Amino acid sequence: MNLNIKKIFTKNLGLKIFSFFLALILWFSLIPEEKKFSEKTLSVPLELHNIPSDIELVERPMQTVQVSIRAPERLINQITSANVHAVLDLKKASTAQEDYTLTLSMVSIPDGAEVKEISPSLVNLKFERSEQLMLSIKPNIIGELPEGFNLLKTEVEPPEVLVKGPESKLNENDIVRTSPIDISNFKHTTAIEADLITPAPELTIVGSKTTALVKLLIQEKESESQVNKKSNE
Repeated sequence: MNLNIKKIFTKNLGLKIFSFFLALILWFSLIPEEKKFSEKTLSVPLELHNIPSDIELVERPMQTVQVSIRAPERLINQITSANVHAVLDLKKASTAQEDYTLTLSMVSIPDGAEVKEISPSLVNLKFERSEQLMLSIKPNIIGELPEGFNLLKTEVEPPEVLVKGPESKLNENDIVRTSPIDISNFKHTTAIEADLITPAPELTIVGSKTTALVKLLIQEKESESQVNKKSNE
């Protein structure tokens, strides 16, 4: 009896193995494309939205998160970091809180795909109170006037600008400089519209006006003969 059972399983063993693998291949080939799934992990920028206007972000150690995605094979290659977005809504953020939870629902992906994991699941952010301060504007003059000319006076309009930023970064003794103004080729009184540069990258100019008008009063030096003539009069 046992020998007969053994013969059933061992008779034409090679053909049976071939038939099994052939059936397996046919089964996989008949599965619809939409039922074949793959997974991939992307490095995605972490976008911070809706930071309250009365606080400023001062520390952000992490710029990206790892997002694991499952999608049909026909779709998986179309999913990239360009169409996957991880957004942390900070409308309830405060200076008292530093740890913020990241969840799967914060990730937007193309239709038909599924977010399986986001890593890390926690991000540390530090906020400070936002302050505003009026700072003086100082022109950044570079180069020298051509020989025979003097720079008599420099005026800036407006002379001050309102700056906003974290309270630890604001100092009443700081100044806002203009972009460099090269006077090497100036021979006449000139007015230049120059960009304003804050003393720290965390500071911003309040309002849409981020330039100042710099007026340079330039005069030609008197010649030696003109000086002698005046002295003889």
